[in-house]
Amino acid sequence: MSNKRIHLIIGPLLFFILINLPFEGLSKEGLAVLACTVWVAYWWITEALELAVTSLLPIVIFPLSNAAPIAEVTSAYGHPFIFLFMGGFIIGLAIQKWDLHKRIAYKIIGVMGTGEKKVILGFLIATAFLSMWLSNTATAIMLLPIGMSVIGHFKNIQPFSKNLMLSIAYGASIGGMGTLIGSPPNIIFAGIVQNSLGIEITFLNWMIFALPLSCILLLVTWLYLTRYKVVRGKEIKITLEPLPPMSTAERRVLIVFVLVAIMWITRSFLLVKLWPMLDDTIVAIFCALLLFLIPARKGSSERLMSWDVAKELPWSVLLIFGAGLAIASGFSQTDLTTWLGFQLQNVQVLPATLFIFIVIAGINILTEITSNTATASMMLPVLIALGAGMGADLIGLLAGATMASSCAFMLPVATPPNAIVFSSGYVELKDMLRSGAFLNVMSIIIIYLFVLFGANLLAV
Repeated sequence: MSNKRIHLIIGPLLFFILINLPFEGLSKEGLAVLACTVWVAYWWITEALELAVTSLLPIVIFPLSNAAPIAEVTSAYGHPFIFLFMGGFIIGLAIQKWDLHKRIAYKIIGVMGTGEKKVILGFLIATAFLSMWLSNTATAIMLLPIGMSVIGHFKNIQPFSKNLMLSIAYGASIGGMGTLIGSPPNIIFAGIVQNSLGIEITFLNWMIFALPLSCILLLVTWLYLTRYKVVRGKEIKITLEPLPPMSTAERRVLIVFVLVAIMWITRSFLLVKLWPMLDDTIVAIFCALLLFLIPARKGSSERLMSWDVAKELPWSVLLIFGAGLAIASGFSQTDLTTWLGFQLQNVQVLPATLFIFIVIAGINILTEITSNTATASMMLPVLIALGAGMGADLIGLLAGATMASSCAFMLPVATPPNAIVFSSGYVELKDMLRSGAFLNVMSIIIIYLFVLFGANLLAV
């Protein structure tokens, strides 16, 4: 019997064992939520089924086990933050459709300079900036051929070649941490905090906290990847493939892109005075709709976005997000959170700051072998229970766990950008392990310090 078949059996087996065990002080509903969560989490971790398929499981097992009514479970899959992510994805697809992302990358790389270390810095910044708005997978796929072209200009010298490739992988992961829509765990965090704690995390709140962290981690990454001494005495000039003049469609997409960014950033302190009901999700969907309405060029029937392109949305991410919110809702709507906090009294003897550090380090390691989206969906509801029981700063604890779940730097299987870069053949496993181990340690320290001294910025 294959491993996947074994895992398929173990998941429901764990469910039936747990739901029939007597847990003193835990209601039947709370026990049902616990058993369902263990089943879903086990299939996510082992990938017994595709993550998106497993994410549909709560819709069946939560109502049937009396963990939560069907209307409550399915409403989690239609949470406003899911539509915020959807709007962001559509805008990102329009940027890719008209090659605006390529122009942005070329401009950044061209401005940074042509020396080895400057080229690596250019790629780190370009990849990170694009990953703030596009999926990290799409960003890595787009930058990979550009990077390989540059390596050809430098005649595949080492360690420049492998470090340039690593800058694409690491830039994609680090950049995604900087905005609310940059990485799925960020939006999962915002949704769970709003549902469970009643606190709104705006686009601006997240950027104020996370963007400086991303910039520092990018700087550390660049210093590490360029720590070697350049042997040649002069720079080699590189020429990237020339781009045609900016088209009308590109200009119009750029205008919408700038508009949505300005509205997201100013909404919480400026636009809300004009439209009190305006939120980040409405901004995202409004600007996404504009793309379906604005012609690609004067007199053309073609629009900046069509459904044929938009339907390529990563629906799987939205389903995983929905499942995470359904699990979080189950925790908060039953006595499971309180019961877990009581059961884990031994953990509560730890100082809250030490506990936060352990959580950040643990999730940093866990995300090397599990999807960052699944990791955030599984762990954040549990951490609310643990943190509340020991008096930890819940916002800081959850933010630290969220950021740590995006710091998978060591293994090709840890995240799609790592796998994409590894497939180029320029990076060996030992290179990724060595660089990734250093960045994992540094990311744990940096995230921990930001959580201790800057988490209050999230709830301003």
